Amino acid sequence: MAAIPYLLEKKVAISAVTRACYLTSSLFSSLQKSETITKSDTSPVTIADFSAQAAVNSILSRVFPHDSIIGEEDSKDLRGDEGKILRDRVTELANEALQRPIISAIDETPEWGIGESVKKTSNELLDAIDRGTAQGGSHGRTWCLDPIDGTKGFLRGNQYAVCLALVVDGIVQLGVIGCPNLSYTDVSSADITPGQGSIYVAVRGQGAEKYPFPPPATPASPVKLSIPSDPNPPFRLLESFEKAHSNISFGTLVSRSLGVSTDNPPLRMDSQAKYCAVAAQNTGGYVYLRMPVPGKNYIEKIWDHAAGSVIIEEAGGEISDSYGEPLNFGLGRTLGENKGIVATAKGEAHSKVIRAIAEARQVEEKMKLGDGDLRL
Repeated sequence: MAAIPYLLEKKVAISAVTRACYLTSSLFSSLQKSETITKSDTSPVTIADFSAQAAVNSILSRVFPHDSIIGEEDSKDLRGDEGKILRDRVTELANEALQRPIISAIDETPEWGIGESVKKTSNELLDAIDRGTAQGGSHGRTWCLDPIDGTKGFLRGNQYAVCLALVVDGIVQLGVIGCPNLSYTDVSSADITPGQGSIYVAVRGQGAEKYPFPPPATPASPVKLSIPSDPNPPFRLLESFEKAHSNISFGTLVSRSLGVSTDNPPLRMDSQAKYCAVAAQNTGGYVYLRMPVPGKNYIEKIWDHAAGSVIIEEAGGEISDSYGEPLNFGLGRTLGENKGIVATAKGEAHSKVIRAIAEARQVEEKMKLGDGDLRL
């Protein structure tokens, strides 16, 4: 019998994300203000981000030592005398994640550098964090990690996600997204469900599925994901909670062009959990929309979309930039010239959204010239 492609990678990725979800969940309601740093781009990073990246990278480096890793964080703020307090806390938390007992329900093994006998030094964990400095590109195997996607949501007590993907020769082959607060049974709301989360998984050519988090005591069959195909579904936009992350007013124009009822407002949610909601929907009308904020020359990072993109495609959906062009994960750490992100059901539903975006651009341009209003 032929070997199943990426089977080991899938198992290891599920293990790493599951352990990172346990770690982040333990801090979800107890994080201290002193355990958060503001980066140069004003985005926050917490000990949970550092600890999760240290744990995940430790596992990946043990099992796949020759693979490169792109991670969002680095250890600069944890080194030296000034970083000692945070460094000691990160060391404690990362070791707790690695030392959790073997989880038989997800087919773990101590050979992956996990289990109760594991103990990493601070230097080993800082070096693991810094394994995430790879530049990526169109050749070779590269893991893409966002240890906490939606850190502001995490700090607010809302949705966030642990996101891991494997890119091979510029193509995303595997994606795992852990959503500790996203309901396993209902994705129609951004309300959190502590203790009843989900882990979404996809391997290219093998479909997409979701597992409960925390995992059950005994193995359980995952739920297969299949986005309903409807050329005229009841559209509903899924947009970022943070206004700084997406052009919300433009989304209003798109909704009007699609004929979305005012009593069906956008679902605002932090992180790649939005991709998971699109993949798990039961209407075929969910639209992940992320449009550039005017005046900001922001270039999308691959760790913000790699895992979600393959989950959408393997669930039977379609993802592109806002002009309908495919996303290019072979350019390095960013998506280069891809502007805006759209993920929907496949086919006519996606085409309608792309047309609606084009119409919204025309209206927006007329408004700038003083020759239009918000009506389409």
